[in-house]
Amino acid sequence: MTPRRVAVAKKHTPFASNKNAAETPVASHGVASFYTEGTKTANGEKFDTNELTAAHRTLPFGTRLRVTNVATGQSVTVRVNDRGPFVPGRVVDVSHSAAQTLGMVEGGIAKVKLDVVE
Repeated sequence: MTPRRVAVAKKHTPFASNKNAAETPVASHGVASFYTEGTKTANGEKFDTNELTAAHRTLPFGTRLRVTNVATGQSVTVRVNDRGPFVPGRVVDVSHSAAQTLGMVEGGIAKVKLDVVE
């Protein structure tokens, strides 16, 4: 018998697996705004401007985010319960209560850093 060489090739996977996605912390930067009106959030809850909540386009409902005002260093942890913002260039909408904690009520918007807490 003649020995034969066999090449083993790995199959190329064009997309990363979501298997460990929850373990990977997500950080992003952008502009935050706040909102005070609305009756129902996208996950079905009654909107409460006094709760520490936020709207994000893609993060799952219930995700906890630490939002940090880059200019002041003030931060707050919010829970994603809504979808948005729908204004180009903005990464998150926070409740009025969260905006007060961040010191952004007067200006209406702030440059922020987002870190997924859980």
